[in-house]
Amino acid sequence: MNRLAGTAIAAAAVCALWMSEPGCGVRAAGPANADREEYRVLAPIESGNLLLFPVIRAGGKSQEGTPFLTLDEGFRSGKVEVTEAGRVQGLVRPRGGQTHYLRPVSGDQVNTLVLVNNSDKPLLLLAGEIVTGGKQDRVIAKDRIVPAGGDPIDLSVFCIEPGRWVESASNFGASNKAPAASFMVQPSVRSKAMVDKNQQEVWNSVGGSISALAAAPPAPNGRPDPNPPRQLSTTSYAKAMQDASVSAKVDEAVSPVMKSREQVLAKLRQEQAVGVVVAVRGELVWADIFADTDLLSRYWTKLVRSYAAESLTEGESRSAPTVADAQRFLDAPPEGAETSEGEVGIYRYRELKSGRTEMFILESLLPGAGYDVHISRIKLRGEPRIKPAEIWRERPQP
Repeated sequence: MNRLAGTAIAAAAVCALWMSEPGCGVRAAGPANADREEYRVLAPIESGNLLLFPVIRAGGKSQEGTPFLTLDEGFRSGKVEVTEAGRVQGLVRPRGGQTHYLRPVSGDQVNTLVLVNNSDKPLLLLAGEIVTGGKQDRVIAKDRIVPAGGDPIDLSVFCIEPGRWVESASNFGASNKAPAASFMVQPSVRSKAMVDKNQQEVWNSVGGSISALAAAPPAPNGRPDPNPPRQLSTTSYAKAMQDASVSAKVDEAVSPVMKSREQVLAKLRQEQAVGVVVAVRGELVWADIFADTDLLSRYWTKLVRSYAAESLTEGESRSAPTVADAQRFLDAPPEGAETSEGEVGIYRYRELKSGRTEMFILESLLPGAGYDVHISRIKLRGEPRIKPAEIWRERPQP
């Protein structure tokens, strides 16, 4: 394995995160049809109950200079605004002395927000990203691209805070402790939005996740837990992740990666990694792949913390998967029906079933950027990893 530039101590600390694996880097078919990209899995980074297998393109090069703005960057710059559907006239865009309105909306809706991208870059949205504020916290339901300077759009979302329907802010923006889009829900919740596409299933998963995160013991570190397990008083996934006890557990679970974050990212850039395959307690559960290393780096902290939250929930521990196992997970061929949606000239979003996994591909159709921007592969489960709390069952929508 190539060592990172820098001192021998820093290099040794970072390289220790990569587990040696015989046969690492064997070329295999990519995670989609034969005419699509081929990807290669590298030896994993280890962090507690997590194994993160970096993924590179088989040809060794990724896209360069992708033009996309992330949701976090859009919120920080003030160029991206999200609001409840009933307040759409606050997002009117004057153009050429004329006023353009989105179609009339009768009022605020649980599963619809309105977003406007006032930046000069296309906006990339990923399923699982959280926006807080309005009448309830929401999670983005599916990947999509929003063109620069376009009209306000309807944004498909799921509620992840069923206990509130009272406006906390007119727009979705910064929360008390972090930017509104600084979190992504963990894979077990994210999959309910992407695969099940069902609000009740999302609520059940959120309720079970909050209970499990509250009850999870801290990662073993030789220190007593200053915040012993307790029942959280919030129904908001975002607020649960901001709770001091939960946040400390997540930080500890991902500490080996985040303490050497810059060195890890430098190593990923050196390898020209474009994604990761994720194993939790030895079970391969997820993969996120991007168009280039830069996009992976910009989402790295958000993604890793979501994986870490998943690693804190209860589950059976298995023997560690090999690189070959991760490669097979990534390469599972599509089977059955394929669905597709999108916007002409902007993007196409495809869903492909493959036995016990499901793959989602976001393809850009923008001029000069016609390539796959983000790919997710999800392991499907017959039963949820955690059982939802009873209070979350059959909760009516406002």
